Amino acid sequence: MSWLLAALGGYLLGAVPFGLVITRALGLGDLRRIGSGNIGATNVLRTGHKGAALATLVLDSGKGAAAVLLALWLAPAAASVAGVGAFLGHLFPVWLGFRGGKGVATYLGILLALAPLAGLATCATWLLTALIFRISSLAALVAATLAPVWMLILGSPREAAAALVMAALIWWTHRANLARLRAGTEPRIGNAGKRS
Repeated sequence: MSWLLAALGGYLLGAVPFGLVITRALGLGDLRRIGSGNIGATNVLRTGHKGAALATLVLDSGKGAAAVLLALWLAPAAASVAGVGAFLGHLFPVWLGFRGGKGVATYLGILLALAPLAGLATCATWLLTALIFRISSLAALVAATLAPVWMLILGSPREAAAALVMAALIWWTHRANLARLRAGTEPRIGNAGKRS
């Protein structure tokens, strides 16, 4: 029962579409009709409002972390389940017809709460890859792939399975990005482009 409640509570937290809420509150329009149509921070940045993008990044990460931390307080054994629930809520929010974001920021927040050292290593992996290649989607894919490995190396083997499931879903949400990466047409960080 605690696992079911953790999954449901995590899902409801994860399903809050902060990017959409923030852009509407600031009068920036419907985020789903801007750029890639994605509800994440990268697309919020395309509105030209850096503060809104930063707030979206922090809140999308924070909701994943909050789901895990609440579970650690109330039902520690269900923390990974709560994290996966929050991740699925972000990807498939009931309020938006189950069409949400790609989950990278929420994933990082979950990892930081579940296994702080592995989470920091994953964030560092994203940053290093982004600095070298200047492609956000590639950085996300590399970081997501290495996250379960970092968890195993840094002493969090139980959480590695949840990280692996979420990493696989991140690859699934980046299908269009993968096609552009293969074609060499994926936009670089700092360049104009509608896709993410």
